[in-house]
Amino acid sequence: MSDNSKIEWTDATWNPVRGCTKVSPGCTHCYAETFAERFRGVPGHPFEFGFDLRLVPEKLGDPLRWSKPKKIFVNSMSDLFHEGVSDEYIEKVCRVMLAANWHTYQILTKRADRMAALLQGKLRNAAKAAHIWWGVSVENRKHGLPRIAKLRSAKPTVAFLSVEPLLEDLGQFNLSGIQWVIVGGESGPGARPMVAEWVRDIRDQCLKAGSAFFFKQWGGVRKSETGRRLDGKTYDEFPDFAEVEVLETDQRLLLLREVETEYRVGSGR
Repeated sequence: MSDNSKIEWTDATWNPVRGCTKVSPGCTHCYAETFAERFRGVPGHPFEFGFDLRLVPEKLGDPLRWSKPKKIFVNSMSDLFHEGVSDEYIEKVCRVMLAANWHTYQILTKRADRMAALLQGKLRNAAKAAHIWWGVSVENRKHGLPRIAKLRSAKPTVAFLSVEPLLEDLGQFNLSGIQWVIVGGESGPGARPMVAEWVRDIRDQCLKAGSAFFFKQWGGVRKSETGRRLDGKTYDEFPDFAEVEVLETDQRLLLLREVETEYRVGSGR
């Protein structure tokens, strides 16, 4: 877990799962895979096994250790709804999020079918929680737009879209039931270009629909040079969220011990 995330729309990252596999064009230049594979074979490193899918149960209790409320991007280095992650494990992650409710959690997936099915079933309580935000990636029309419909069908209290990397003009699409939209261009070597008019169109649709709009970056090979201002303005909008009182230290530690006992983590087990 990192409390100094460089991702503009979050404060921290939490990875009880590591690694993933590609499912659509948005995955082509996956930053997480590039980072993880640098450390393949390094003994003891969190990514000793590169980007191979792995459950990391010893990380499950991390949010309970954090007393300061944060926006937490869940599985920045994976996809919680990957087919290799069991329903049971996903439920464990959600139980921690429900218990440590002074944080705001941001869950993002490209596997919208599975997420929608679980949010309407085993994860109903997590879907209703206002401090847990559920999102899908939308990189193009063919793969991305159908994910929006799946997300909407699950009716979470807070639903969001990560339109990054934006690879083409999405045209007009339905934003009903969507509280937040993040837009960004691809960055790094081989970055595919993003056209300004595509971004403006989404911004205008968000304004009309009442969805918060966050412009993350223009991207490109050197994203620090292209910045994140759109028409002279920085868009840093978020959905509204209420502050929740943090549990006392002894209560948090008790919950943490329960997590470690139930999931058999810590103490060398």
